[in-house]
Amino acid sequence: MLLFAGLGNPGAKYADNRHNVGFMAADAIARRHSFSPWSKKFQGLIAEGTLGGEKIILIKPQTFMNNSGQSIGEALRFYKLAPSALTVFYDEIDLADGKVRVKTGGGAGGHNGIRSIDGHVGNAYRRVRIGVGHPGVKEFVQHHVIGDFAKADREWLEPLLDAIGAHAEMIVRGDESGFMNKLSLAVQGKTGAAPESEKPTPKQQGPKQQSHVRQARPQQPAIKLPETGPMAAMLKKLFGGKD
Repeated sequence: MLLFAGLGNPGAKYADNRHNVGFMAADAIARRHSFSPWSKKFQGLIAEGTLGGEKIILIKPQTFMNNSGQSIGEALRFYKLAPSALTVFYDEIDLADGKVRVKTGGGAGGHNGIRSIDGHVGNAYRRVRIGVGHPGVKEFVQHHVIGDFAKADREWLEPLLDAIGAHAEMIVRGDESGFMNKLSLAVQGKTGAAPESEKPTPKQQGPKQQSHVRQARPQQPAIKLPETGPMAAMLKKLFGGKD
């Protein structure tokens, strides 16, 4: 048995927030694989189903983001599961829109939901970090994450959620790189970021720039040779009158 948790804040007010993309991912998995209806348990909503022959408990904590660990910790203890059986889906501002990274362990990175889970169960669980972009200014981060996805975001968000639902079984199998690749293909060309293969090569980036040392050297003007007079005659004699 494995526990898949999607993070977010409960209530219609927060339903379309970037902070709730973890809830959206859990819903996508439940829909795609015909999980049971959501029911209240462990201070959250849970749904049961199978992925790749493995029983999966999906949970959406209803304790609000900052206390996500209360609900998830309670579920892990009830099912006698180790933290390694847990996978958490959540928003990540340090990743570009639509980019997804999967890792096990690590720090909270300023995410209060992850900090809460770490405090209740430790950090030895798998994290599926879903990029929602950064507003560019630290002071705007809170407004950004509790703000709704823009209409234009749906172009990449919906294909991404569909792909998470379709390929969640790969996480069960431990094929994390394959899972990330499938998601990358699903949003390719829809997020505004150029794929790796389209980044300009050195030849496309224009002429090679001079080094700082070369730029700092004073440029010596070209020496103009005399065309008439005694010096010109001597030079012509010396070089045999060649141009």
